[in-house]
Amino acid sequence: MMQAHTTRSATLQPGRVLALTAALAALVAAGLAAPAPAWAQAAAPDKTPVAKAVAGKDADEPGGDFLLLDRVAAVVNDSIVLESELKARMAPLLAGLESISDARERARRQDKLMAQMLDDMIAEELVVQAAREAKLEVGKREIDAALDEIKRQNDLDDAGLKAALAEQGYTISAYRKEIERQLLHMRAINMLVRPRVNVSDEDVRARYDEMSRRSAAVSKVRLKHILLALPERPTDAQVAEAKARAAAIIEQARGGADFNELARAHSDDEATRDAGGDLGWIERGSIATEWEVIVFAMDKGEVRGPISGPRGLHVFYVEDLARADLEPFEAVQEQLRSELYRKEMDRETGAWIEEIRKKAYIDRKL
Repeated sequence: MMQAHTTRSATLQPGRVLALTAALAALVAAGLAAPAPAWAQAAAPDKTPVAKAVAGKDADEPGGDFLLLDRVAAVVNDSIVLESELKARMAPLLAGLESISDARERARRQDKLMAQMLDDMIAEELVVQAAREAKLEVGKREIDAALDEIKRQNDLDDAGLKAALAEQGYTISAYRKEIERQLLHMRAINMLVRPRVNVSDEDVRARYDEMSRRSAAVSKVRLKHILLALPERPTDAQVAEAKARAAAIIEQARGGADFNELARAHSDDEATRDAGGDLGWIERGSIATEWEVIVFAMDKGEVRGPISGPRGLHVFYVEDLARADLEPFEAVQEQLRSELYRKEMDRETGAWIEEIRKKAYIDRKL
């Protein structure tokens, strides 16, 4: 625990203070629809070129000694993403890989996560560039309000926030620029994507009618699984061996064997194995469509598999299920409208980012 102040302390999860929370996003979103006030003067983010500290000879001379402080992870048009920025984003995610005992698998998963994170950061940079090209700005007062909200949510005063940021390698000035970029990103989505989204009354009614037809259907299931892990590019022999193992497990389960014990004995999912493969209550729309079609067609106590997934083959077991009565249209129409709007915003945002990505110069260095 870090002492933030003589009268106040902070318990910050790694990286938590580096991103706007959902509550803060909601707080500022209301103000993003309106243009920034005339007094708002947003500074461009500090994209410092690759830095070198030179000891002894000039680093450009043959045999020159130098210490490389940072590297370019990607070039995005006329801006860069630094390796240090990428590592800072990765830090909160690495803890989840520590439980993987196999060093090669852990390294493979880390490389995959890093590639995904770098892709996300490239997309963020493209959005910020689009915002600046559209003359969108974030004012000092908005940044101040965001900082105040972050301090409130983390129970910090000014000294506590400064100390917490220092532990994560940030100065207040650098962090203000990071907040500015996040707010600018949100404003770009709000101003440049939102006009493309429309949810009509007919769309809402159609969604309700679809739900009415399924009102007697299962609304959520208590799901358990057994994972038989496969490498990213398995051989035919490896797939065949995993399918044979799955068939044997399914036969035992259908023969009356306790699924919890089977999961503890055979599952490669370290996160759920000791709990008997328990994935908890799964609601519609919360898992991949191809899995939802299978899982929500199962009866209580049914076992199915093997089912392919990104990590290997799965054997699923439905321990329990629940059905929900549908409320009247008037009671749920605004909730449905919001859900449809969010989905349409996500779809249009993805399409818009893909459009600007195709027009951009992107050079990944890592």
